[in-house]
Amino acid sequence: MAEGDITIRHATAEGLPAVRALLTETWHDTYDPIMGAEWVAEVSGRWHAIENLSRQLDVPDTSFLVAVDQGKVIGHILADARKAPLLVVARLYVLPAHQRGGIGARLLAAATAAHPGCGTLHLDVEAQNEKGVAFYRRAGFKEAGRKLIEGSEHLVMEKTCQATSRT
Repeated sequence: MAEGDITIRHATAEGLPAVRALLTETWHDTYDPIMGAEWVAEVSGRWHAIENLSRQLDVPDTSFLVAVDQGKVIGHILADARKAPLLVVARLYVLPAHQRGGIGARLLAAATAAHPGCGTLHLDVEAQNEKGVAFYRRAGFKEAGRKLIEGSEHLVMEKTCQATSRT
């Protein structure tokens, strides 16, 4: 799946350091103003450790995808279809310099296309993450509830899966 120089593909074990670096940068950009750099470093360090990412790489019925531009990982999605027809978006991040260019939408579309049995896309987003909440609303997600994760309020958002073409 390529458009211009950007390719959406499955991540590899060799590429996990680049995914970790992307997650570290995007988490600091997104969450430092909300929760502070120390909290972000601690939680991201645990959640995005190479060992954790490695365990997630080949989980059945999941898509661990990256967006690559000229050899550099610039976006990432982890989507879990083990509770089909629910497709849970566990992570979706795009490097700040590449945001608002359609990469997040392409990652969502690729994950949805990889799971044709999807009936509903489901995710949690930090309530104060204004960029993230705005992105998901533009993508057609609606608030379906709220919950606490690591002491932080999150919106539960959902939308009906759309049939997508593989281009």
